[in-house]
Amino acid sequence: MIRPKIRPEPSSRSSPSTVNANTITSSLLALQTRGTGFIDITSEVAKFLREAGAREGVVTLFIRHTSASLTIQENADPSVLRDLTTALSRLAPDNAGWVHDTEGPDDMPAHIKTMLTSVSLQIPVLDGDMALGTWQGIYVAEHRARPHRREIVLQFIGSVEA
Repeated sequence: MIRPKIRPEPSSRSSPSTVNANTITSSLLALQTRGTGFIDITSEVAKFLREAGAREGVVTLFIRHTSASLTIQENADPSVLRDLTTALSRLAPDNAGWVHDTEGPDDMPAHIKTMLTSVSLQIPVLDGDMALGTWQGIYVAEHRARPHRREIVLQFIGSVEA
């Protein structure tokens, strides 16, 4: 069967910009979770960038835990976060005969959920703002049933306001 050639959709790209990455600014964000679920930290990261005087560069987030993670997800409809919680619970259910249950039946499933998601994110910063899409937010995903204190390292590398 001969397949017709499909022409790619036209695309566009802005001209490259170059900055001297002369600054590294770091901060530790600590927060208390309420148990399984998602916490929107987008505004906290934006506040950090404002305080750092960030202009162009990249912000990195790293969560210092093995039973909680970071993700970028839709911030418009809360049912997305409920469905994500359901999906992760189906992929790594509690009481599934896990050997590692030192801290309870949600201990090993929390580690699996963290492995399936991410412990770090990197987001471009353009003209002082994160280059997130319209409906994107940054979330801490708590995978344990009990409340926990979580720490996220924030680091901006790039140019700052003069």
